[in-house]
Amino acid sequence: MSSSKQSLPDLYEAGIVELQAGLDTGLFTSVDLAYLARIEEVNLYGAELRAVLEVSPAALETAAKLDEERRTSGKRTMLHGIPVLLKDNIATLPSEGLSTTAGSHALFGSIVPDDAGVVKRLRNAGAVILGKTNMSELAYFRGLIPSGWSGRGGQCKSAYHPKGSPSGSSSGSGVAASVGLATVTLGTETDGSIASPSSNNNIVGIKPTVGLTSTGAGVLPIAAAQDTVGPMTRSVEDAAIVLSIIAGEDANDRRTLSQPRPVPDYSKALDINALRGKRIGVPRSSMPSGNTDALPQSMCSAFNESLRIMETLGVTIVDPANLPSAEEIKNSDRLVLYVDFKIEVTEYLTALKEVPTGVRTLADLIQFNVDHPELELPEGYSDQSKLIQSQATNGRDEAYGKALARNLELGATRGIDAVLKEYNLDALVLPAKGTHTPAAIAGYPTVTVPLGFFPEDEPIKYDGPNVAYPTPGMPFGLTFFGTAFDDYALIGMAYAFEQKTKVRTSRRAIVEAIPKTQLKTK
Repeated sequence: MSSSKQSLPDLYEAGIVELQAGLDTGLFTSVDLAYLARIEEVNLYGAELRAVLEVSPAALETAAKLDEERRTSGKRTMLHGIPVLLKDNIATLPSEGLSTTAGSHALFGSIVPDDAGVVKRLRNAGAVILGKTNMSELAYFRGLIPSGWSGRGGQCKSAYHPKGSPSGSSSGSGVAASVGLATVTLGTETDGSIASPSSNNNIVGIKPTVGLTSTGAGVLPIAAAQDTVGPMTRSVEDAAIVLSIIAGEDANDRRTLSQPRPVPDYSKALDINALRGKRIGVPRSSMPSGNTDALPQSMCSAFNESLRIMETLGVTIVDPANLPSAEEIKNSDRLVLYVDFKIEVTEYLTALKEVPTGVRTLADLIQFNVDHPELELPEGYSDQSKLIQSQATNGRDEAYGKALARNLELGATRGIDAVLKEYNLDALVLPAKGTHTPAAIAGYPTVTVPLGFFPEDEPIKYDGPNVAYPTPGMPFGLTFFGTAFDDYALIGMAYAFEQKTKVRTSRRAIVEAIPKTQLKTK
């Protein structure tokens, strides 16, 4: 028995490959995977992470069916029987008892017409949909409120400091992955919403090229030109496995129809020598440098050290390698997001089969919040200026068309693509804080990996009444950037860096945030 006990995976860190080995040999079953109990320990009790909004009442039944299928006919894919948490703006049919609300009481009880495209892929792969994660309400497009807060979920917190901001908007997905509340989580990104919470929570996040994963069907949107769904996991290996499953064409999302075929097996990009011979640029003028948003010196020092590490792995670092459009990007407006959100969120609301609150338009949503301040506009969390600004837009007019074209010019043509060509680069790299807009407006991929932790004397900077970043001991990450559909190459580079540095496992979350429940021997 002692040898079996020693071989049981630690759910704080366990990855897909390790869990599949135990499932295949019968060491434990998918039903045995103890994530529900782990969520119970630290989500609303203990450290009160508020990372998970709800768990599926059908999760154990689904796991049992998949266990039986494994016994009789083998596993479907590497995600067979693996528990997955979804960000709460990714639609699931109500048959499993899960809502899709983007954190808003206005959408509680609403019934979506179908599973999101990525959810269909997960189900077909044999994954167990474990539940929904908390998020910055409406993907941080409601107003200027602290990251990680939603009316339904309250204030999500990082597991690395009692006041740690999880960042967002995929806040709960980042926190849940960081302490093993599931094997896999999914997030969505419009501008930094996978990369930033991955950075703040010491995990890996892949923001795929726009159009590689489906968002046009069943993901509560901000703007189709920038929205994408991606994996948030504890390792590059897990993220690559998940992306191989969720990527691909979706007839309900025209943007996915122009991707290269077939979908690669991204796990084949996992090469510890992937950085050898690469030329990587440092677009320093894209780093925040103002009086209020300049990057902490400790983060900059760790970043500069990462460049030296990459050189030891055979990389030629080109520093600086600035985007010609860098200053224009910093001063660009967000008209495209405001216009698209009003149109696309209304399309989403209109398509719902049922909305008990009667909210069917953006104007309805704004009014619901006004009418229910105790639920949606508590002190410190009452701003909805982004919704109001979006409501004031007048559709996809000439100004919108010019703004969309300018975004692509700034982000791609005179941005990432220009600097890659000028210096003959394979990729760009930057600290994962406030640096993601060029890739966002271009629709280009990023991969974020752990880089380091703030020192114990790091000054605390508050974001609202209850959370702060940076704080002592909080993590921060490194982001690799590339051009359209460079996802495979970026995964390889990120993996090589991750395997060399092993930052993720060098420091654990605070004790009270780590669940004690583990797998047990039979």
